[in-house]
Amino acid sequence: MTPYPWGAALTNLWVTAVVVLVLFAGALFVALVVRGNRHDGIDVVWGAGFAVVALTSFVLALGDGDLWRQLLITALTCVWGFRLAWHIERRNRGTDEDPRYVEIMSRAQGDPVVHIVRTVYVPQAVIMWVVSLPVQLGQYGYASGTLATTVTVLGVLSFAVGFFFETVGDAQLAAFKADPANKGQVMDRGLWRYTRHPNYFGDAAVWWGLTLLALHHPAGLIGLVSAALMSWLLARGTGAKLLESTIGNRRPGYVEYVKRTSGFFPLPPRQTSEKGST
Repeated sequence: MTPYPWGAALTNLWVTAVVVLVLFAGALFVALVVRGNRHDGIDVVWGAGFAVVALTSFVLALGDGDLWRQLLITALTCVWGFRLAWHIERRNRGTDEDPRYVEIMSRAQGDPVVHIVRTVYVPQAVIMWVVSLPVQLGQYGYASGTLATTVTVLGVLSFAVGFFFETVGDAQLAAFKADPANKGQVMDRGLWRYTRHPNYFGDAAVWWGLTLLALHHPAGLIGLVSAALMSWLLARGTGAKLLESTIGNRRPGYVEYVKRTSGFFPLPPRQTSEKGST
């Protein structure tokens, strides 16, 4: 193992910080000027932004790390990020503004734009930069041997499991919603039978996989904070918890679904006294 190129890596960190700020400033401009104060486009930027950070890091890291690892981390991040951006853009097409952003804007005490910048744009920009640390730091440094091979294999496996749960779960939910017969019903089929949020579980597994890929050098331990933050946000923060705060009022049978189905990690359904909606 050769010494870690901290100087190059630290330069990467401030450059990507600027890139992230530009991305979110652009998203705000589009929301206000192009889309008539509609802000759900930031969800598209969320996925695509990680891909942009990975590509920026790849260019900056050339010559300061194993090329094959740089290509692997960049490719996996881009596949995940652009797939997520495309999925959300397609899902939002032809719909009204996301109710979450309507509610956020309605709570503004002063200027609604200042309020949403402070509560949504700035926090998401900071979180993106922090969560992407494994993608950035993992592209630096040279390493080989048993440890490097092990974390690479485990990282790719974790990413593959997560990507499967996320893509298949999204596809199953989209097909379910497309059937008019399922209107108002609870999606409890396929992967949704084992976890109420296969897409969120998949996201977490993807990021633990990318974090493992950065552990070829001790510097990658910094990325553990990123993976832990992403997992907490998905399971307890702005992900599953926020989504479920109102869905029980809109879908009969959801309360019973919650009783029998794991909230995050895929597990066999629990037995309940009543049969839930299907």
